Amino acid sequence: MPIRYNLTPELRIRLKQPLGTLIRGSFTETTKRFSEMVNKENPTSIISVGDTVSRNLSKDHILPRLSIIDNKCMRKSVQPTPLATEKTFHVKNPQGTITEEAITAIQEALQSSQHSKIVVEGEEDLLTLIAIMQAPQDSFVLYGQPHEGIVVVKVTQGKKTEVSEILKAMERGSKN
Repeated sequence: MPIRYNLTPELRIRLKQPLGTLIRGSFTETTKRFSEMVNKENPTSIISVGDTVSRNLSKDHILPRLSIIDNKCMRKSVQPTPLATEKTFHVKNPQGTITEEAITAIQEALQSSQHSKIVVEGEEDLLTLIAIMQAPQDSFVLYGQPHEGIVVVKVTQGKKTEVSEILKAMERGSKN
């Protein structure tokens, strides 16, 4: 399982800050505001990263093009999130890393016309960066901000450049 990127202590601190627009509030409040954003901006596609945000979108009948989950919430195992998807990928991605396998799965899922989910053995948080890099322009990538709400990242060339700089700053992984 070759690792492409490893999280550095400096980037761990930087990535605690939202990469996009933070929508604060309860599930009902954040979903309502997100639905308004979708109606106003009509994103190219929607990608959700995290079990809670993916489950909440599903409850509100919003079907992401791709959902990336690890069957954990706040690092505690949870019941697998039932999502209406047509294709499922299973990858390994240890905490604090981004593996080649996970990058390939995101690329394949976004190239497919099917609604997909990626089930991660390990941790999915950093895969938000790859989702932003691989998503079509004007897509929305969503993830949870613990104890605050959700973060909506509108994919633009500027956002891809910002994320590219973060990835360049990550230590190169070993080829295990």
